[in-house]
Amino acid sequence: MNTFTVEETNLLSIYKTDDKWEMLTNMADALPLMDWEMRAFAERTMRKLDALPEAEFAALSLELVEE
Repeated sequence: MNTFTVEETNLLSIYKTDDKWEMLTNMADALPLMDWEMRAFAERTMRKLDALPEAEFAALSLELVEE
């Protein structure tokens, strides 16, 4: 079940890897480069990703999508 919004999925697709922890690390490394609004959005998305079980992460389709 995909619990991510279109916007969250698009953000995750930028940092797409086969490893959830590597993706979280890459996103965390980029946080200082983001403005406050984007950083807050990325942090919320990262919390959702962190809580996602590995099996669900493996099944995610992380391609850019349009609404």
